[in-house]
Amino acid sequence: MKFFIDTANLDQIREAQDLGVLDGVTTNPSLMAKEGITGRNNILKHYVDICNIVDGDVSAEVIATDFEGIVKEGEQLADLHEQIVVKVPMIKEGIKAIKYFTDKGIRTNCTLVFSAGQALLAAKAGATYVSPFIGRLDDISTDGLNLIAEIRLIYDNYGFDTEILAASVRHTMHVLECAKIGADVMTGPLSSIEGLLKHPLTDIGLEKFLADYKKGN
Repeated sequence: MKFFIDTANLDQIREAQDLGVLDGVTTNPSLMAKEGITGRNNILKHYVDICNIVDGDVSAEVIATDFEGIVKEGEQLADLHEQIVVKVPMIKEGIKAIKYFTDKGIRTNCTLVFSAGQALLAAKAGATYVSPFIGRLDDISTDGLNLIAEIRLIYDNYGFDTEILAASVRHTMHVLECAKIGADVMTGPLSSIEGLLKHPLTDIGLEKFLADYKKGN
């Protein structure tokens, strides 16, 4: 399972990279705004800054919603750095653009996916990643993890190469459940990754080991 961090905060990205388990980064306009990154040139520079920190894929999202606009923005983003994956919304024009990008050898991440049918279309169009938003489904009393399972079944049935990127991951249990179901990638906050480190018995055991060592040394 690949671990991506969902942020535009460079310090958090460096911290996750230093942990040694980071495989990539996902970002979106909301995350950019949260970090005060505004203006087209500043946003593009920030994507390059992220690519210079991590070794893996960096999803960069288009703003346009028409085919020509998505293609224009997507090609500009792809030209920024070889690690860039163009993030395209799950809309009709987006699917057309994903097919275009696929034919051109440009990797894509189909975002804002909330149904198995949407995920099937994205895979048919050749998306590199598909991003079902499990946390947002949970927010409206719908089982986000069940959607991951449905997509996994469909993709396995037909041998699609599209990777399931579990997005809107909120906490560590989301990470574990996605791993059990078979999501290829998870993207979430740094806390959801660092939460995997924690167990009270580890803390108790280490404290005892250190105390016993001090007694004899």
